[in-house]
Amino acid sequence: MIKIDINCDVGEGMENEALLLPLISSCNIACGGHAGDTVSMMKVATLAKEHHVLIGAHPSYPDRENFGRTTIQIAKKELKKSILTQIADLNAVLKPLGVGLNHIKPHGALYNDLARDRELALFFLDCIEKYKNEVFLYVPYHSRLEEEALRLGFQIKYEAFADRNYNDDLSLVSRKDPLSMIQDPKGVEDHLLHMVTKGMVVTLSGKWVKIKADTYCIHGDSPSTLQILMYLSKQLPKNQIFIKK
Repeated sequence: MIKIDINCDVGEGMENEALLLPLISSCNIACGGHAGDTVSMMKVATLAKEHHVLIGAHPSYPDRENFGRTTIQIAKKELKKSILTQIADLNAVLKPLGVGLNHIKPHGALYNDLARDRELALFFLDCIEKYKNEVFLYVPYHSRLEEEALRLGFQIKYEAFADRNYNDDLSLVSRKDPLSMIQDPKGVEDHLLHMVTKGMVVTLSGKWVKIKADTYCIHGDSPSTLQILMYLSKQLPKNQIFIKK
C-alpha cells in the first residue's frame, strides 16, 4: 500500500474549497499576492482544520492583474517585503485557529522563475530564512531552488504536478500551449501513476524522464478539479494507492 500527499492551490476566488478539501491532504492558501485576503484565508484555513488538511502559504509576485502568472519587474526590496507580508498575514490568521504553518509553496510565475534562476532562488531563500527550521519548502525536482535549498539546509518536499504536462527538461509546458493542462481524469490518473509507481514522468514529447515527488499538485482553479479528485479517490485504491488523511 502506498500513501501519497495530494495538494491543491486554494483561496483563489473559486469558492470550491468545501468540496475540494475533504479529498486532499495538504493545501496552499493564496495570501494576498495574486489572490486572497484575510476573509478568504480565514474561511479556507477553518475548512482545512476541519478536514485535517495541512496548510501552506502560497506567496506570489504581487500581481493580481495577471493572477501571478506573469514574470514582473519589481525591486528586490519591494518583492521581499511582499513575500514576507503574505506569509505573515496567513500566519496571523492561523494563530487564533491553533493551527501551524506546514509549508511554503511559491505560486505561478514566481515558482517557475525560482526553478530556473539561481540568483532569484537564493534571494527567495534569504527572504524566508526565518522559516527554515519551522516549515517545509515545496520545490520542483531538478531545479535551482531545490539545489540551493538543500545546500543551505532547508527542509524540502519535492512537488510534481498531476494535472500539468512537462517538457523534457522537467519545466512545465507553458500555459499558452493548449496542452499545458491535463483535464481528463483518466489522463491525470495515468500521469500520476507513472510518477508514483515508476518515478518517471511522460513528457509532452513522449519521453520518459526521471522525477521525484513527495507531494502531487492538482490546481484548484481548473474547471475539472473536483471531477478529477473524485475520480482519483475512487480509482487510486484499486492500485493500492491512497491519499493521506
